[in-house]
Amino acid sequence: MTEGIMRTVRLVGGEEDETASIDCAHRDKACHIAFSYRGKVIEESARDFFEAFCHVRLRLEYEKLIPMCYGASLNVYPSGMGRDMSSGLMAYRTTVGKVPESADLVNIFDYGPDFIPATVAQQRGHWQEWLKSRGFS
Repeated sequence: MTEGIMRTVRLVGGEEDETASIDCAHRDKACHIAFSYRGKVIEESARDFFEAFCHVRLRLEYEKLIPMCYGASLNVYPSGMGRDMSSGLMAYRTTVGKVPESADLVNIFDYGPDFIPATVAQQRGHWQEWLKSRGFS
């Protein structure tokens, strides 16, 4: 693996102050994530880090866990161009009916007070609602 990025995040639904580590790297022409928690490791690869993280999150949902970072926030989703330019590491905070500005761009593994824990389906649903509010369907 090359160009590694390591982050630590808290887990919503876990014990108080329970954390997990995220190790991201490009491997075999894919974006790879190793998500370590509770003595286990979930590994997923995809075309970008956001998609790989969604695969990790789907597996965490069985344990009712949500990583506490923007990549798992209801109101955050990457644009197509952002996915291409940042390998899915950057995404926009969205508000229905509002066009995001550069100040709304966040790293998916960062955390802020506007984080809204969401399942993958809830996050995708909010993104679809935002697209419809902008005239896309």
